[in-house]
Amino acid sequence: MPKHESVQAYIAARNAGNADAASRIVAEVTARYSTRTTDGSELAALLDANLTVPLATQKG
Repeated sequence: MPKHESVQAYIAARNAGNADAASRIVAEVTARYSTRTTDGSELAALLDANLTVPLATQKG
């Protein structure tokens, strides 16, 4: 399990097929990294999740 809550939320959003929530989380983490509010480990973990967790299709 990833140590960053944002990465856990990102994985949950991807698994649920919620591309809007996943994109919002990416934007928030990127903004925190850009302003040096977080170190690179959160962004690196998010990239790893992006590469390894497929976006599920929404059922509706």
